[in-house]
Amino acid sequence: MNGAYAAAAVADPFARAASFLTSLISSLSSPEALLLSHERIEEDAETGARELARLLLQAHLDLRARAEETALRGLDTAGRAALADGRTRLEKDHRRELATVVGTVTVTRCAQRAPGRTNVHPADATLNLPHARHSLGLRKLAVLEACRGSYDTAIEAIDRRCGARLVGKRQAEDLVRAAAVDIAAFYVCRTPEPAAKQTLLVLSFDGKGIVMRPGHLREAPQKAAERAKRTFRTRLSAGEKSGRKRMATLAVVHDAEPAVRRPHDIIAPPGGRTGQRTVRKGPKARAKWLSASVKHDPEHVITTAFDQAEARDPQHRRSWVVLVDGATHQLDLVRAEAGRRGVTVHIVLDIVHVIEKLWAAARCFHTATDPDAETWVGTKAARILAGDAPGAVADIRAEAARSRLTDDQRVAADTACRYLTNNADHVHYDQALTAGWPIASGTVEGAARHLIADRLDITGSRWSLAGAEAVLTLRAVISNNDFPEYWIFHTARERERLYPQPDQHTYGLSA
Repeated sequence: MNGAYAAAAVADPFARAASFLTSLISSLSSPEALLLSHERIEEDAETGARELARLLLQAHLDLRARAEETALRGLDTAGRAALADGRTRLEKDHRRELATVVGTVTVTRCAQRAPGRTNVHPADATLNLPHARHSLGLRKLAVLEACRGSYDTAIEAIDRRCGARLVGKRQAEDLVRAAAVDIAAFYVCRTPEPAAKQTLLVLSFDGKGIVMRPGHLREAPQKAAERAKRTFRTRLSAGEKSGRKRMATLAVVHDAEPAVRRPHDIIAPPGGRTGQRTVRKGPKARAKWLSASVKHDPEHVITTAFDQAEARDPQHRRSWVVLVDGATHQLDLVRAEAGRRGVTVHIVLDIVHVIEKLWAAARCFHTATDPDAETWVGTKAARILAGDAPGAVADIRAEAARSRLTDDQRVAADTACRYLTNNADHVHYDQALTAGWPIASGTVEGAARHLIADRLDITGSRWSLAGAEAVLTLRAVISNNDFPEYWIFHTARERERLYPQPDQHTYGLSA
C-alpha cells in the first residue's frame, strides 16, 4: 500500500472497499473479460462479491473501533469506572479475529484494565461478539448444514458458501451442541395457537434406535454390548448389532378436524370397490409439533408432549386422541400422565401395526406368493375395523386348529391374536371411525424416518449422547418451522450468558 492510499484508508475505512469495487468493475469490463466464457465470469463475480462484502464488513468494524475510542476517551475516570466495574485504565488496539460467512475479519476494540483483574472490552457486548472466533451468522449456517447432512457434507457446503475453510469438523460438532442448549426453554415460553372445541387434539409416540459410540448406551444395552463376543472377523453378529443402539423417543402433537369414515374407506372389500361410493378421507394433521430425545427417558418425552397438548387445551374441552403401537411401557406412561393431569384420553391402537401382525399371521396359512393371502388379511382387517376384534381372533385360532398347525407353524398367528387380545380396550375402531378420529400413527412414523433415519442413521454414523441429542432436537425445531424464531431466542439468551449486565453499556457508539 503506497503512502497516499494508506492515508486515505486511515481517513476513510471504506476506501479500501471502494477501491476494490472499482478494480472489480474494471476487471469485469476489460477487453480480456469480454473473451471469457460465462462460467468464468460468474465465478470471478461471485468471488469478488464475497471479498467486497468482507471488506465492507471490515470497514464497518474499523469505523466502530474509531468511534468507540473517541467515546471512551471522552469519559472521565468516574465514567470509565462505572462502565467497566471500576476499571479505569484505557488501552486501545486490542484485536481479535472473527470468522464470518464472508470470510475472516479483524475486530479492533479498546480494553479497560485494572491491576490484578481481567480486561473488559465494552465493544464486545455492543457487537454481541461470541467468545469463540465463529460469528453468529457462521454458527447458524453450520447448524443448518450439519442438521441437513453429515458433518463432512456440511463442511463442504460451508466451504463453498464462504470460499474458505472457516470451520473444522470438531468445531462444527461443538457449534451444533452449543446451539441446542435453549430449545427446552424456548418451547416453555411459546403459547400455541388456540383451536375450536370440536377440533381433535392428537398425540402419538414412537421409538427408534440410534447407533451410539461405546460408553454412550443405556445401562442394559451397554452390559449386553460388553458381554457380546466377536463371532465374525469381517462383520457384526446379530447380538452385536442390537447392543450398539440407544432408543430415542419421539412424540407428535397435532390438531385435526374430525372426519367420519367407514371400514371400507380404510380397507377395500374383497373384489375391490365398485366406484359408486367416494372414498372418504381421514383427518388431516395440522399445526404439527414434534419432539424427540435420545438423552431422556420416554417418560420425559411423553410428559413434554402432554405439556404441549395442555398448552393447546388448558381447560380440557377438546377430545384428546392418543395413538399407540401397543408397547406396554408406553401405555402405562400415557395412562399415568393423563391421570396425573385429570384429562380423559381416547387411546387407539395404530391400525398399521395391526395389519402388519395380520400379514405375518397370513403366512401361517398361505405362501408368500399366494394372492389369497391379501384377501385373508383384508377380510380379517375389515372385521376388526367393524368393531369385532374378538371375532377375528376366534376365527384365526379356529383356522389354525383346523389346519392342524404345529406350535412352531402357528407362532405368528398366536402373536397376532395375543396382540389384539392384550389391546382389546384400544381396538374399537368402529367407534373411532364414527367419531372421526385418526386410527393410524403415520405422522409419528414419518417423523421417525425424517428426524432419525434421514440424518442420524446415515451409514457408518456413531454418535455421542450429546451430539445425537443436539442434532435430533434441532431437527425437530426445524421440522416445526420454528428455527428462525428459535435462533433469535437463542442468540438473546447467549447474550445474557456472556454479558449479564446489559445496562453497563450506556455510552453511544455512532458510526
